[in-house]
Amino acid sequence: MIQIRRILGKASRHAEHCLSVKSRPTPRAWISTGPQQQHGTFYEFRTYYIQPHLNAAFLKLTNEKIHLRTAHSELIGYWSVEYGGLNQVFHIWKYDSYAQRASVRAALAQDPNWIEQYISKAMPMLSSQDNEVTYLVPWSKIQKPPKDGGVFELATFQMKPGGPAVWGRAFQAAVGTHTGSGYAHAVGVFHSEFGQLNQVFVLWWFESADQRAAIRHTSHEDARVVAAVRESAAYLVSHKNKLMLPCAFSPIK
Repeated sequence: MIQIRRILGKASRHAEHCLSVKSRPTPRAWISTGPQQQHGTFYEFRTYYIQPHLNAAFLKLTNEKIHLRTAHSELIGYWSVEYGGLNQVFHIWKYDSYAQRASVRAALAQDPNWIEQYISKAMPMLSSQDNEVTYLVPWSKIQKPPKDGGVFELATFQMKPGGPAVWGRAFQAAVGTHTGSGYAHAVGVFHSEFGQLNQVFVLWWFESADQRAAIRHTSHEDARVVAAVRESAAYLVSHKNKLMLPCAFSPIK
């Protein structure tokens, strides 16, 4: 009888313990401890690779017919790559949600003018296409250059895994020392959502390629820039860039 009472007592204490555990609030963990995306707006990066002998023809056709595409959604910018990749165009499209993009793509598929006047002619000129979905980092916004013209540099940084909670502060400081010191104008800073993950993109504007070269020489002797870049580089895996020229029909140019 005593043994039975002991068993029942242990069972009762175990049940009370289980109930107390269930009643405790569930701990919450976050992958990112930094500022987070608060809205659904995203930017689709598109890169088209053009057959070399058709590069001029593709740009001419796009210049004439791009209005058929912009009737459906907002174009941020359209560039031809000058250095860092040959026979390429790079363009950015803005969407308020994935549902909106799906609606736009469905409408384009049913637009006879878009298909007959552009797609049917443009697609044979391409060798391949690529796209990525990006968000603006929380501390950045699209800022047009102070004047039209000039050149744009798309700098792509492959960061170590962990997201902005790991490298966000250091990366923001590196960008800020360039913009705050007047060395460069940042059109926007983006991070990847679909495509290669843990990538950050900075779209810079310069008055000319020669001005960019001169600014880099000067900024690399600035102790503030050197310190910030070195700290950010600790989280960097690799990076690459492209120098681009805006097309005549590009909203940002």
